[in-house]
Parts: sequence; structure tokens; C-alpha cells
Amino acid sequence: MSDSNPQDNQPPEKRRRRVRRVSRKQERAADEPQSGRVEYLVVGQITRPHGVRGEVAIKVLTDYPGRLQALKTLYLGDDHQPYEVQRLRPHRGGLIAQFVGINDRDEAEHLRRLYVKIHINDAVPLEDGEYYLFQIQNMLVVTEDGEELGRITNIIETGANDVFVISSASGREILIPAIPDVIRKVDTDAGVMTIHVLDGLID
Repeated sequence: MSDSNPQDNQPPEKRRRRVRRVSRKQERAADEPQSGRVEYLVVGQITRPHGVRGEVAIKVLTDYPGRLQALKTLYLGDDHQPYEVQRLRPHRGGLIAQFVGINDRDEAEHLRRLYVKIHINDAVPLEDGEYYLFQIQNMLVVTEDGEELGRITNIIETGANDVFVISSASGREILIPAIPDVIRKVDTDAGVMTIHVLDGLID
């Protein structure tokens, strides 16, 4: 569940600390890391013109395509150019969009392969205890005793749960399952994750 980025560097039920999943079917951060702040999320990619009246076909890269139909503006390309949405409708597992000012196939062709983005303020609201995975990338991981283990450098999706790859200062890699028995706290403001070390987890 989530609202990260391909071309930009750029993400306990009850007690479980759930994590917004990020994959090819989910939104990803679309900002340069040095900006220090994510303002746009990738939700799709324009694959081709559709018809002769300026419409474009969009490959969906979000778990929530339905809410896009309520947005008046989408942002395209590396520079996040705003485009006013005239029409947006589902089509064969993707979307067909008509943008104001794009009136024929030639104009639509210029939009081919551009990533479609939303402003972070339009993202699906996070519930308590949920996080986007782009917020987890490069996060410092510490034990409950305060020992620093390293930073998260990769996230592996296994189907059952995500696995966080932690790289230590010495270059060692530690694999941490994203399960409630391990992940105790995620402080996105401080950029710190606190984990409970199960027997054999980091030996």
C-alpha cells in the first residue's frame, strides 16, 4: 500500500507497525535526495498517444488509481510541469487521460514515456503506524539498547513481508525482516528505526 522513483534518485495490525509497500505498482518519491524533502510521488507513466484527439494512455504505478480521477492537476516529467486534467478514465488496467492544451496526436506524442506525478499533499493519507518505504531508505537502524547497526540501503519484497538490508560502517550486510516482533519504532522525523534483536538475527 503506498503512494517513489525510477529516474530520480530518489518510496502489527493492532500492535503491528505496518509499512506502506513500494513496488512497481506503487507510488514512489520523485525528488532529488539533496532536496531533503519529497514533494512529488510517481503514480504512472505515459506509454503512448491514444486516438487522434490528444488523449494518452497511462500505465498505473499506484495502488490507488481511482482517486486520481478526482484531481484537477497532474505533474509530468523531471521538472514536474503541471498539466490540467480535462478527462481521466479507466481503460484495460490503465488510464486514458486528456490534458487541457493537448489537442492532437502529435502533441500527445511529446508526452510519451513521461512519468505522471501527484503532489505529496494529494497522496493517500497515512494511518497511524504506517510509512512510505521511501521514508525508510537510508534510515539509521539501532537496537533497543541504542547500538547503531547501520543504514537501510535496500528493501527486498518477499511477498510475506519486506526485508530491510542494513549496511554497517564496516561494510557488513544485515537482513532484518519487517515484522512486528522486530520493528519496534520508526521515527521518520529523526530518521531512526529501532529494532528488537531476536536470537540469531545478527550473529
